[in-house]
Amino acid sequence: MTEITYLKGDATQPQAKGNKIIAHICNDLGGWGEGFVLAISNRWPEPETEYRQWHRSRAKNNFGLGEVQFVQVDRYIWVANMLGQRGMKTGSKGPPVRYPAIEQCLTSVAEKAEELSASVHMPRIGCGLAGGKWDKIEPLIQQTLCAAKINVFVYDFEK
Repeated sequence: MTEITYLKGDATQPQAKGNKIIAHICNDLGGWGEGFVLAISNRWPEPETEYRQWHRSRAKNNFGLGEVQFVQVDRYIWVANMLGQRGMKTGSKGPPVRYPAIEQCLTSVAEKAEELSASVHMPRIGCGLAGGKWDKIEPLIQQTLCAAKINVFVYDFEK
């Protein structure tokens, strides 16, 4: 089992050698325009383009909570669009984060990371607009990625 490495910095600029997967949470409505996705789009157009196409074609594919879309953006970098958020707004029904979906996504990311011999990089997923709690997300990362001996880097953005 590996440990999570916490870094200050930008998760879109992974601080590691070799293959890297940048993992982040997306909603299940096809919306892309707030939060960490803006940092991704500022660096690479492909993840947003592929996510929107995935959503538009959802009747013919696996677009749904718990699914992951991997988009290669560089020779050594893939972005994992993880569907771990139901809707976009918090309200009386609680936050949009879906912990079981995130766990399923992280399991898929672990499999892909093993296949690519990649490290995984992310912000504190699910804890921004999705309204999740890190004390619930961190154990999911440990049970999926760390248990599979994947090197995981969590970034706290610092300007």
